[in-house]
Amino acid sequence: MMKQAKWMSGLLVAGAIWMTATAAQAHVNVYPKETTTGAYEKYTVRVPVEKEVNTIKVKLEFPAGVKVSTVQPVPGWSYDFEKDSEGRNTALTWTATDGGIKPHEFMEFAFVGANPKEAGEVSWKAYQTYADGDVVEWTGEKDSQTPASVTTISQGAGDAGHDHGHGAEQAAPAAEQGTSGGISSTVPLVLSAAALLLSLVSLFRKKA
Repeated sequence: MMKQAKWMSGLLVAGAIWMTATAAQAHVNVYPKETTTGAYEKYTVRVPVEKEVNTIKVKLEFPAGVKVSTVQPVPGWSYDFEKDSEGRNTALTWTATDGGIKPHEFMEFAFVGANPKEAGEVSWKAYQTYADGDVVEWTGEKDSQTPASVTTISQGAGDAGHDHGHGAEQAAPAAEQGTSGGISSTVPLVLSAAALLLSLVSLFRKKA
């Protein structure tokens, strides 16, 4: 009974880690999660579909300190900037022209933004619209069910528009940028698999 209890405990821990990692992956996220002040950064918005309905529209609000003027076109989608009274771009909306993102799929939308000169965290509020009219607002705190994506901006060399070195690192296609973010997001999955494996190994050793 003791061996079975330990095995079940390890399995439950691994399952909890797996569920947490899966939930995190399902959120709308903006990558990279870390960047530097004064850099022209290529940002990528990863949008997964959590329902059995297509996603047909995605709106992203820009943090006050990030200046965005360039967007990468995506086949099957149109885009529109929103501006404030001073002409600054405050948000970007992508609208599907050919069906949108299907269930169990995800897409990535990229744009270039000039980072602020002050270090700190910036929050990206996103709104995901489904074909049935449902709108998921990714605007909450980190621990909420629908958190806004957060990017940490560390102190870096150069002013916006002059720190070309970091921007060059981000010049890869959106798919490659997404791969980078995907590697970091799969770490919890690897850990959960390792926890399950260790539990099984421990069980078999005690039986032997």
